[in-house]
Amino acid sequence: MTTAAVLPQSLEIGLVQLRVSDLERSLAFYQNVVGLKVLRQNGREVEMTADGQHVLLVLREIKNARVLRRNSVAGLYHFAILVPDRPSLGLVLRNLIDSGIHIGQGDHLVSEALYIQDPDNNGIELYRDRPRDTWKHEANGNVVMTTDPVDVDGLLAASEGLSWPGLPAGTVIGHVHFHVGDLGEAKKFYVDTLGFEQTAHYGDAAMFISAGGYHHHMGLNIWAGQGVPAAPADAAGIDYFTLLLPSVQERDLVAERVRSAGYRVDETGGIVTVTDPWNIGIQLLVKP
Repeated sequence: MTTAAVLPQSLEIGLVQLRVSDLERSLAFYQNVVGLKVLRQNGREVEMTADGQHVLLVLREIKNARVLRRNSVAGLYHFAILVPDRPSLGLVLRNLIDSGIHIGQGDHLVSEALYIQDPDNNGIELYRDRPRDTWKHEANGNVVMTTDPVDVDGLLAASEGLSWPGLPAGTVIGHVHFHVGDLGEAKKFYVDTLGFEQTAHYGDAAMFISAGGYHHHMGLNIWAGQGVPAAPADAAGIDYFTLLLPSVQERDLVAERVRSAGYRVDETGGIVTVTDPWNIGIQLLVKP
């Protein structure tokens, strides 16, 4: 009997690297609107951080990159920045309101979330989790999630009198969410091969997957249309994201599963990168 592929319970998402069309414009946005700080810059590539130590976001400029219409190709729907508590999300909301940007929002029962777009139409979620012991589960084990209006007044009250220093220490990348061309193919790659477990679904058009019982490390949807192509390499969007694994052995097990299933695996300078069916890279890293 074949053992089901399962990722380690301690798995985390590390960082996200994006392609942008105008680095200075994006830097201003991610510093002033989102609240990240520059950690280091190498040419037209910038690493950004919340705590001054850990990289959460890398911006790579492709001069005059194509900016695609939203929800038009397979690729990034949004990446999600998880703040440590409700007062922090309240401060995020205050800063977003001050910036004048359009803000989407959703209470998902397990979390409260705010949604914005960067200047290249890359989607961003900023959210906080409710305590895990308050999450509800269906009979099949799936996490109960929905989209209700956020208690905006409560968020503002939770941050009353606090100052905005930018995103606080303890902020991490909580999850990533992609448009894909086919949910069956996405499940074959991310669940059957990589080893995520399904935690929820919205009808036949979206599924949510995680490791270790989290509500979701990844969302996958066909809201851009069944069979949509991968985003072009010269367009703004996602290059890759990283998965942090507990050991070299676990990393190599995952890489071998992907390789054996016929998907692309590259190893350069000790960094193992696997590529999903829509050319999104996943770097498999070992936690320090």
